[in-house]
Amino acid sequence: MASLLQCPTSSFPSFSSNNPRSPFPRFNFHLRHAVRCNLVEPIKFANGKPYIPLLNTSAHHLSSTATSHLDNTLPPFNKHDTRLRIFSGTANPALSQEIACYMGLELGKIKIKRFADGEIYVQLQESVRGCDVFLVQPTCPPANENLMELLIMIDACRRASAKNITAVIPYFGYARADRKTQGRESIAAKLVANLITEAGANRVLACDLHSGQSMGYFDIPVDHVYGQPVILDYLASKTICSDDLVVVSPDVGGVARARAFAKKLSDAPLAIVDKRRHGHNVAEVMNLIGDVKGKVAVMVDDMIDTAGTITKGAALLHQEGAREVYACTTHAVFSPPAIERLSSGLFQEVIITNTIPVSEQNYFPQLTVLSVANLLGETIWRVHDDCSGGIEPYSSLGID
Repeated sequence: MASLLQCPTSSFPSFSSNNPRSPFPRFNFHLRHAVRCNLVEPIKFANGKPYIPLLNTSAHHLSSTATSHLDNTLPPFNKHDTRLRIFSGTANPALSQEIACYMGLELGKIKIKRFADGEIYVQLQESVRGCDVFLVQPTCPPANENLMELLIMIDACRRASAKNITAVIPYFGYARADRKTQGRESIAAKLVANLITEAGANRVLACDLHSGQSMGYFDIPVDHVYGQPVILDYLASKTICSDDLVVVSPDVGGVARARAFAKKLSDAPLAIVDKRRHGHNVAEVMNLIGDVKGKVAVMVDDMIDTAGTITKGAALLHQEGAREVYACTTHAVFSPPAIERLSSGLFQEVIITNTIPVSEQNYFPQLTVLSVANLLGETIWRVHDDCSGGIEPYSSLGID
């Protein structure tokens, strides 16, 4: 990786909030638990593999009592509190385990299998009567399989007399079908919201929805958190000089996200890629609005699917004289041929989060995976404790 110009860390923002238990070190908050996991598979790798930032350098294990550094005004943690249960579907068990590890809990026992004809069978292996149940299941590819599994898990918990059922959906599939762009189209995002509600969920916890209006499709409360602070903190650690930085939106629809991102990166300048889409998963770059010559361009988007939009945008940035191009996104859908496009040499680094699991064969040298387990774990605690989430849409990114 090419060396980056070094600048004093004071050129980057010191993220501040009233949240006393945020998991991010540069936000100057305390963690509820600084716990280091003993997992069967290691969860910390070098560049290109999952990375989980932990604040406390002293080693702790799940079997030991975690030290609390909470503010006295916050409810104390009771490790024997059996009203909180976390269950994992089969879509992203690694993220579920990291969330449970951060919270100092064990994943609930659940049996999920598929019959010969493809039907899904779910059985809870422990009582959840009167409990607050959190089901961690992104509806990532295969979207229909994982969505149906989530619905059956919700139904199983409802029939087992769970007090509250929260569907933790790190990646919400069908979110792009949130409006009618042509006649006689369906609005699948609303349909999926209805299915989750009718299955018996009392609340939804989602991360980086494709559009904010998707929250209005649910008739139940929605806690919407953003993975961008995790990426911001990682970029701040690279100490790229703010004078050399420009934040780029890959399309006009992502300008609000990119503007907020730029504001947190020392109010960096903004550039916009104008594109024209001729069909689903097909994009054509037209021109660039803004100046990127000799600068380090950071492209920001909520997801990368086939990578057509972001790679064509990166090619345009290089043509316009950008020195380096970074791609930052929360959801790595990575539908073919995304890996070939992203590893073609256009990007200095591709930074994603683990809301969607990335298979081992899809790793490439420029890929960096950051964990949102602390973010989701802390939000689960706040929902369970009936505390203010403190993570409203875009509030941490400076958007009203």
